[in-house]
Amino acid sequence: MPRTSRQKSATKVYHVILRGNAKQDIFLDNQDFSKFIKEICNTKEKYQYELYVYCLMTNHVHLILYDKNDNLSKALQSLTVSYSSYWNKKYERVGHLFQNRFLSKNVETAEYLKNVCRYIHQNPEKAGITKMENYHWSSYQEYINEAKIIDKKQILLLFQNDETEAIKDFKNFHLANIEKEDMQDFMEYEMTPKLNDEQATLYIKKILGIENLQEIANYDRIKRNNLLKKLKDVPGISKVQIGRLTGLSAKIVQRITE
Repeated sequence: MPRTSRQKSATKVYHVILRGNAKQDIFLDNQDFSKFIKEICNTKEKYQYELYVYCLMTNHVHLILYDKNDNLSKALQSLTVSYSSYWNKKYERVGHLFQNRFLSKNVETAEYLKNVCRYIHQNPEKAGITKMENYHWSSYQEYINEAKIIDKKQILLLFQNDETEAIKDFKNFHLANIEKEDMQDFMEYEMTPKLNDEQATLYIKKILGIENLQEIANYDRIKRNNLLKKLKDVPGISKVQIGRLTGLSAKIVQRITE
C-alpha cells in the first residue's frame, strides 16, 4: 500500500503516537520518563504548540496537541532527535530509537476529542499497569490537580465552564467504558497509518468493484453483508470510516466484519 501524505487538521488538533523502533522500549527507568517530559517542555516553548493530553508508556507515547503555528513535523522531529541523543548516549547504543514516521490523526470534533482523551488516559489500566489516577506519566493527574506541562482549559470547557464542575464531569466521563466501535477505531489507528477518506474511498471502490459506495446501504442484506466482509482485513481503514463512507452505522459494519 502506498505511503500516505499527512492531511492538515481543520482544528489544528492532532492525536500523535510515537513508537519505539521495532516495538523496542524507549523508557527503561524514571529518569528516562522525566527526560522526555523535559524535552516536551523544550519543544513547546520553541514551537509554541499547546499540549492537551499525554501518556508515556514503556514503548510508545500518546500526545494530543494543538499545532497553532503548523509546526507539527518540526516539533516532533526536534523532540525525538533530542530524546534519542540522550537515550543512545546513556545506554551506549546507536541507530534509530523511534519509528521513522510518527502517526498523527486529525481531531476534528469535540466528541472525538473527549473520547480519545479518555482512551489515552485509560492506557495504563488497559495494559494492566495501574489505575489511571495512580499513573505518574500521564496528564490525568494534571487535570485533577495542578497543571504542570499541559494546557487543560480547552478540554475542561468540553465538560463545563466552571472548572470545579468540569473536573467532576471529567472524572466521571473517564470512569465510563469506551464504546466498542470507538475502541476499534482507536486501536486500528495505533496499528497502522490510516488512509484519509478520499484515499479510502478509491481503495474500497477498487476492492468491491463498485462506483458509488453510498449505494451499499440500499442493497439487500445478503448482498450488503457479502460486500462488507471483503473489507474485513483491509489495513489502514477503520470500521468507523467504512460506515461513514458507505452510509451505514459503525455498529453494523463492526458486526458484519468481525
